[in-house]
Amino acid sequence: MTPLVRSVRSADTLTRDALAVLQPGFTGTTAPDWLLRRLGEGLVSVGLFGRNVADSAQLAALTGRLRAEREELIVAIDEEGGDVTRLEVRGGSSFPGNHALGAVDDTALTREVARELGRRLADCGINLNWAPSADVNSNPSNPVIGVRSFGADPQLVARHTAAYVEGLQSAGVAACTKHFPGHGDTAVDSHHDLPHIAVDLPTLQERELVPFRAAVAAGTRAVMSAHILLPALDGEHPATLSPAALHGLLRAPATEGGLGFDGLIVTDGMEMQAISATYGIERGSVLALAAGADAICVGGGLADEGIVLRLRDALVRAIRDGELPEQRLADAAARVRALAGRTRSADVGERPEPAPGIGLTAARRALRVTATGPYAPLAEPAYVAAFTPLANIAVGDETPWGVAAELARLLPGTETATCTGEAAAAAGTAALVDGLLTAAAGRRLVAVVRDVHRHPWMADALRSLLAARPDTAVIEMGVPQAPPQGAPHIATHGAARVCAQAATEALTGRRPSPGE
Repeated sequence: MTPLVRSVRSADTLTRDALAVLQPGFTGTTAPDWLLRRLGEGLVSVGLFGRNVADSAQLAALTGRLRAEREELIVAIDEEGGDVTRLEVRGGSSFPGNHALGAVDDTALTREVARELGRRLADCGINLNWAPSADVNSNPSNPVIGVRSFGADPQLVARHTAAYVEGLQSAGVAACTKHFPGHGDTAVDSHHDLPHIAVDLPTLQERELVPFRAAVAAGTRAVMSAHILLPALDGEHPATLSPAALHGLLRAPATEGGLGFDGLIVTDGMEMQAISATYGIERGSVLALAAGADAICVGGGLADEGIVLRLRDALVRAIRDGELPEQRLADAAARVRALAGRTRSADVGERPEPAPGIGLTAARRALRVTATGPYAPLAEPAYVAAFTPLANIAVGDETPWGVAAELARLLPGTETATCTGEAAAAAGTAALVDGLLTAAAGRRLVAVVRDVHRHPWMADALRSLLAARPDTAVIEMGVPQAPPQGAPHIATHGAARVCAQAATEALTGRRPSPGE
């Protein structure tokens, strides 16, 4: 009797393949010894976050040290521009986000912004960007997408997604279009729980999938899966763990209703509660690979050697136990290595010329000013009331937002107060507004809001403030879903630093001189 041969591959090969499919993170601004050691053992990808970035020179030195250990290496980052920035996590982005670009609706501008952002990434040694977001912002209550989306029209989102992919990849940085098959129609943040999307398949095809088809046609090198449950597609598994979503929809040819994508499929962060609290990270990673994912993103919250070893061993064990086909792991590892070779040293083709100031140009074009009557530009120090919602994890609370800093630069003496939902609940709306009026002491008020339509406490406070001081200027730095009110109302379509600068210029009628 011939014995059953379960594997013809060596244990070392399996281990190297298991390491190859991981995209882990780490802490600090220099490469830890454990990471360098694992690169030598087969790790092919590293994910960077804001905690790894001090400045561009440090970042270039860091990626150079990583490539000294493994030349063909994927160095990935989540740099959307706009509200989600890692390169400028402590100062705010020099580029407006997707919603601002969608508001302008000039694909040439979107392509140029993405090209310049890609050039900066490439100069720092980064060759995979977990961007753009191709989500259609079809649910105004969405707590995690919002201004990260180009808009609510699938066709608009599609043309700008394609332009962004083309611009980014023209700078030698691979795009990773996300969050497949579309995270726009959710009222739940998958960082905290598992969202359910109750749409039928025709709606999915006609709305959510339109931008992803455009991204595939534009040649996106990678696609990131979403931790969302679509019962019409798979009633049991979220998309990241669903063969129907990844193998059957994303990979399937167009003749079978699929997208025909043959590039790298990357999971969203596996430590997010939608996966970790439901399946566990190890089990979730095995299921994701089995469903068709090629690269396991982990490291936003878990960023040490322990998680790398846990996942490596879980994948090897799953193959030995017959839970994960050996060839599936080998194919996934081969795709990762192929992209690492293709984007070697983030130097594909001729590097584009710098386009200084393109981000501010785009932010200025995205601005929408609404006025019900005449108003005087700000010429004296003002009092800024920043109505601040709880930041979602994707954006983080490290990155500053608002107009106070920019306004104080133009009008020294400007002061600001931060107002939160907790403060409004504790003191009551009337007391909160009375406090602002007293502190303003007759100065012109500027109310800064963010997605006022999603926060009843914010809407109530703004309404009371405007009733008392109709000359209050209102700056909406989120999705401008609520009717405009204020003298004037300025919609920035995002909270990037350049959006704040553009809003301040509009409010004061002046631009800072080079020395200011």
